[in-house]
Amino acid sequence: MRKKDYFVIGVMSGTSLDGIDLAYLHFSAENNYNFKILEAQTIDYSEEWRENLNSGISLNQEELKDLDKKYTRYLADVILQFIAEYKIENLDAICSHGHTIKHEPQNGYTLQIGNLPEIADYLQSNVVCDFRVQDVALGGQGAPLVPIGDQLLFGEYQYCLNLGGFANISEERNKQMLAYDICAVNTVLNYFTKKLGKAYDDKGQIASGGGLHEKLLQQLNNLDYYAKKPPKSLGIEWVKAEVLPLIDSEEIPIPDILHTYTIHVAQQVAKVLDNNVGSKILVTGGGAFNDFLIQQFREYSNCEFIIPDSKIIDFKEALIFGLLGVLKLEGKVNVLSSVTGAKKDHSSGKVFAFEAI
Repeated sequence: MRKKDYFVIGVMSGTSLDGIDLAYLHFSAENNYNFKILEAQTIDYSEEWRENLNSGISLNQEELKDLDKKYTRYLADVILQFIAEYKIENLDAICSHGHTIKHEPQNGYTLQIGNLPEIADYLQSNVVCDFRVQDVALGGQGAPLVPIGDQLLFGEYQYCLNLGGFANISEERNKQMLAYDICAVNTVLNYFTKKLGKAYDDKGQIASGGGLHEKLLQQLNNLDYYAKKPPKSLGIEWVKAEVLPLIDSEEIPIPDILHTYTIHVAQQVAKVLDNNVGSKILVTGGGAFNDFLIQQFREYSNCEFIIPDSKIIDFKEALIFGLLGVLKLEGKVNVLSSVTGAKKDHSSGKVFAFEAI
């Protein structure tokens, strides 16, 4: 008999290094998948951990193994603190994305640390994790994985747009889900805001006070990635190789960089929309709080940009990775080949079962 109710914790760490998102979730799976976010919290990274994760891309194999072990232990401790704080019991599973260190699907490789088998013993719970590797092995991009959740949980919207380290979007077209990364967002905006001594540009206030640099805007819009057709995805490697050197090639005041880059994001998003008045877009991720960015979306598109309640904004990815874990436990498809370009739809992720002695 199919289980009707699942209680899980969804765990997500994004490339913008804002912190670890944790959501205690109830899924009712009787007909469709209905959900409730029962508790949710973001644990900020310390400067030491931000630096460790940010520099992970340059580590050798032995150093990466060591970082993976330490991060798995650290991640488990964060999850245990969350469980203790909210007195959570009787979990079906903890469903964790881990943290992406390297993402090179064109080379058949992706690495998310924090997914070692011992995490189940640390947590004394079943763990579903490491969702991307199988898709890359099947010839896919390993990303984005969120669209199946968009389809099952948020199907009333024409588009679901997430604004985190990268902007990614999903839509149903010709009865198939299509999704991909559009461009970098907070990985770039936060990089330059930190040069001003701030973690991020609150509500886009610094950007709104800057001026437009026409040449930079044109150069950004001409990046080769934007001419590629989906399926396609981005990683921090692309930002460091293509975007940051381009911006740094000229001496531009940081408020002007932020202003110009925000308009660049708005233009790239508008390019992939139908821009019809009746089209509704669910906007989530940290960028949904950037008032200047949302204002620019409305300047360049006729679509209706809908900002949901803060729990959905902040924890949608943790919510959907919780759903991916539930689908894996049920043996159901949780990754769509129409989205990632893999050879077939599949049920991805590793299940580490905890057996009490």
